[in-house]
Amino acid sequence: MSSDVPPPPSPKWMFWTGCVLSALPVLMLLMSASFKFLKPPEVTEGMAKFGYSESVLLPLGIVELTATVLYVVPQTSVLGAILLTGYLGGATATHVRIDDAFHMPIILGVLLWLGLYFRDARIRALVPWRR
Repeated sequence: MSSDVPPPPSPKWMFWTGCVLSALPVLMLLMSASFKFLKPPEVTEGMAKFGYSESVLLPLGIVELTATVLYVVPQTSVLGAILLTGYLGGATATHVRIDDAFHMPIILGVLLWLGLYFRDARIRALVPWRR
């Protein structure tokens, strides 16, 4: 038996559950990236609170948007999830550093991977749940 055999496709309910689970973090990340591009005063003040200058907003927005788009495209979704995990890890560290609530980036990361797990049979093949 060859290991090149692709896993069977996801059942429809599993695929749509994954899409719904993925939608919340994707929408939040797109909103966050757009705020970094638009630079409203609340965002620049918030970033200053975290110790970041306004000059990092554009590069962070580009990274966030690029990784999110990669996550949404099925062919690059695993790469996008990996990049977003790193990005959200940095966000978590930033919140922890100033003793701020840090649960949101962790929740978004869990939802990203859970959504991908349901959408993509390749991920389920890598992380099988045993009965």
